[in-house]
Amino acid sequence: MDFSTHTPMMQQYLRLKAEHPDILLFYRMGDFYELFYDDAKRASQLLEISLTKRGASAGEPIPMAGVPYHAVESYLAKLVQLGESVAICEQIGDPALSKGPVERKVVRIVTPGTISDEALLQERHDNLLAAIVQTARGYGYATLDISSGRFRLSEPSDLETMAAELQRTNPAELLYPEDFQAMSLIEHRRGLRRRPLWEFEIDTARQQLNLQFGTRDLSGFGVEQATLGLRAAGCLLQYVKDTQRTTLPHIRSLSMERQQDSVIMDAATRRNLEITQNLAGGTDNTLAAVLDKTVTPMGSRMLKRWLHMPLRDVHIINQRQESIAELQNLSESLQPVLRQVGDLERILARLALRTARPRDLARMRHAFQQFPELNSLLEDVAAPQLKKLREQMGEFAELRELLEQAVVESPPVLIRDGGVIAPGYNAELDEWRALADGATDYLDKLEIREREKLGLDTLKVGFNAVHGYYIQVSRGQSHQVPMHYVRRQTLKNAERYIIPELKEYEDKVLTSKGKALALEKACMNRYLISYCRIWKPFS
Repeated sequence: MDFSTHTPMMQQYLRLKAEHPDILLFYRMGDFYELFYDDAKRASQLLEISLTKRGASAGEPIPMAGVPYHAVESYLAKLVQLGESVAICEQIGDPALSKGPVERKVVRIVTPGTISDEALLQERHDNLLAAIVQTARGYGYATLDISSGRFRLSEPSDLETMAAELQRTNPAELLYPEDFQAMSLIEHRRGLRRRPLWEFEIDTARQQLNLQFGTRDLSGFGVEQATLGLRAAGCLLQYVKDTQRTTLPHIRSLSMERQQDSVIMDAATRRNLEITQNLAGGTDNTLAAVLDKTVTPMGSRMLKRWLHMPLRDVHIINQRQESIAELQNLSESLQPVLRQVGDLERILARLALRTARPRDLARMRHAFQQFPELNSLLEDVAAPQLKKLREQMGEFAELRELLEQAVVESPPVLIRDGGVIAPGYNAELDEWRALADGATDYLDKLEIREREKLGLDTLKVGFNAVHGYYIQVSRGQSHQVPMHYVRRQTLKNAERYIIPELKEYEDKVLTSKGKALALEKACMNRYLISYCRIWKPFS
């Protein structure tokens, strides 16, 4: 497409769109995310929004559709449910300093398998991204739950076993290589993504995985010889890095799932057993629906994983049974406390991905506040597995105290609204807030001081949205103002002045809200998110 025939803004849009030709581009313009050309036509059909026009290209109007930024999550949820991916393009430049279009860039790519926002996820179901590769000796398969960091690989030996794995894991998005042969296996699945062959190369995979885990080799994970599975895992990790545009500190390990470790069930058996989905495609009257009495989303997701992979290890089964038997007597006292813990697993993933919102910090603080009581309730447990879990739980008092000191009791939904960091936590932030909130008091004191010092009873201090702060003196007394009073505006019956002290204060006040907000964001990122990233995800 010839960019030269378009306005600078549309040239910028087309350059960004050329980098993401196969997915929808949400291009931020003011209070809306706009889509153009074929993206606009597709979005108007998928989202049932109006298709309008903007400007012209080659004599034809440019199709346009848009969604308001404050409601974007609901539109994204609908698109990912339909298997679509979206590149989110934000303004990163300062409009005041931009001569042409404000600088923009794609800050993240939302795909069905890489979403972490709670508004886009089903809280009681895993949301998996998967990759598959095929050779003459079998298949390589890898799955990642980005909302927990759980990273698994397997090597199904034949078509039937591979079909059963797809049935069990039911990925929201599936990556496959350009030369994949068994298309009948995957062609009816949602969220299919065709990827270049080089992303599945074993050397590339090992390099990517060692870089992610900070290791020299993968022998410590017991997967070194699983070359097919590693090829799938390498592609999957590369895709996540490309879409998230940030580090992935919560993805810390990789484990192998072996057929001999669990009860083998083919795809038809899984379907007919109605473990988590009934034959009509719903969840009513399934095995999970009957058994699931968990009070946290984390527990519900883990129970479903257990049901889909019944273990064959008698020792682990006996450990679970011992723990469950002992917990029966504690369930009435434990469940109300556990209910308050919420979904720590996904909160921690959002912290690691830097997509956490202020209320995630408040929820995490509330969860930590339950730990002392949980520890107390489990103090006398005898089952070895429960004892081990209690020792691993900890209380994280230092982190809890940080959150109690640093975050207000009821933070706003978004950091851009400000008011997240508690008063007293950061002295500089308190100073900027005081400037923004205390302007009236300062101006009153300045007015009294200047009036008494100069003996001008008509002197008053005020503010005008166009001219800013000023000292006003009547025309009759204007000849008495000192030399350092600089005329700012002339009115019919008065003169308005500015003095260096007031100008300096004006500069501070006019920028104080922006400074306070920027400092709040820095505090949240530097002290809170970075600190919270030390947390290990639940296994």
